[in-house]
Amino acid sequence: MDESSANGTDTTDGGSASAIFYLAAHLRFWLVAALMLGVDLWSKKWVFATLGPDEIRPMLGRLFDFRRSVNDGAVFGFFTGQVGLFIVASLFAFGFVFYLFAFSPRAHRSLHVALGLILAGALGNLYDRALMKADVVIYRTDAGDPARLIGKIQNSTDEYIAIGSWPEGKHPRRFARREVEVKQQGVVRDFIKFVPKFPAWFPRLGGRDIWPWVFNIADSALVCGVGLLLCTSWLSRRKHE
Repeated sequence: MDESSANGTDTTDGGSASAIFYLAAHLRFWLVAALMLGVDLWSKKWVFATLGPDEIRPMLGRLFDFRRSVNDGAVFGFFTGQVGLFIVASLFAFGFVFYLFAFSPRAHRSLHVALGLILAGALGNLYDRALMKADVVIYRTDAGDPARLIGKIQNSTDEYIAIGSWPEGKHPRRFARREVEVKQQGVVRDFIKFVPKFPAWFPRLGGRDIWPWVFNIADSALVCGVGLLLCTSWLSRRKHE
């Protein structure tokens, strides 16, 4: 057996046989996806069962905070309220991931890991959007700007509506029913906040959060997977130039 065969890149086909017929490729892909999905769902459940609605728990010497947050948008809060669109987009993403895996070379390890991370991230947030239902009150601020409050309705009459934190409904806030729109939809559970801020001397951004969004493990897996996929694609092109 030569060296290339021993390290998983068969010289007879250059390791280019489809990953779909190769057990080791399936193990890399599915184990990464299952591990990251399990960590994501467990961490969300633990945080929302352990932390109070307004509790902030410093982590890693104040590099990160754990705090509860619910999001009815996509990554970074974009496309707020478009849950159906996200579910359809997730289904297309799954098809694209499986297509890339099926037509990838069996020895392309970094690609299989990247696709596993992307699958885990998409599944983790799809699970929330499909099963984690919350009440959403859409109202206008004193300045007349539209705003949304996500939580659990505690009391509702013809006169007013009271909505508290999700999922237990604590600290309810009252709104006149005629002034708001109410709906129920799936939400994503977030809890990781990057704490450091731009230094005061930094132009225009001094004192602002370096990363203002609250995110979760699924978001991290998705972003890391896409980043690794892009790096893998770039290195592959460089190799064949």
